[in-house]
Amino acid sequence: MTGPALRYDGVSVGYQGTAVLTHVDLDVRAGQRLALVGPNGAGKSTLIKSVLGLVPVLAGQASVLGADPSAARGQAGYVPQTDTLDADFPVSVRQVVMMGRYRRIGWWRPARAADRRAVAEALDRVGLADRAGHRFGTLSGGQRQRVLLARAIASEPRLLLLDEPFNGVDAVSQDEIVRVLRELSAGGAALVISTHDLGVARDLADVVCLLNGRQWAVGAPSEVLTAEKLRMTYGGHVVDVADGQMMLVEP
Repeated sequence: MTGPALRYDGVSVGYQGTAVLTHVDLDVRAGQRLALVGPNGAGKSTLIKSVLGLVPVLAGQASVLGADPSAARGQAGYVPQTDTLDADFPVSVRQVVMMGRYRRIGWWRPARAADRRAVAEALDRVGLADRAGHRFGTLSGGQRQRVLLARAIASEPRLLLLDEPFNGVDAVSQDEIVRVLRELSAGGAALVISTHDLGVARDLADVVCLLNGRQWAVGAPSEVLTAEKLRMTYGGHVVDVADGQMMLVEP
């Protein structure tokens, strides 16, 4: 891929003709990791869904993997903030990850050796190969999130979108997820990650985009994650930057 994985130029997105997020300018290349940072309701999830073609672009120009967002959806992987899988549903970890292969094999065709191999490799990458036969609902929250990441990996995406992948995740699973994301970007995948964790954004991302109804800043973490820019984005909340740690404190 020679062009950008994701390019937004003056984009506004929203529902039923009403913009939720405006003035978005992004240029994400293969192998780059973009972090979307902002408060609840800032538009981070809406932006991710617009990249998938699930929320319409109301203004500006949007290109995903060189195509219209809807047309590029088949080449993008997605890890949602909350999954629709019922924890009580009797489905195995292996079966959940196999769902990531359905667009390649079709819903009603049997899995091939290549599909089974892709599933096994994805589970191995997230450190859960030994849980392949376990029921999905018996896993911890962090382990279930890693399974959902493996499902996305199994689809072999050129662009991977993750909506708050660290929410409710234990430290071990967070470290595993961060490790895998670094490996994926090193292999050429472009990543878009929404997060409330400023430390993760600072340490993991190549580019950070501050959002709250509009794009407030975009650039390298050292340029964007500053007290002044975070105060603007979060509406005047106090930002304490000390000993390498960044905190947002309610006024």
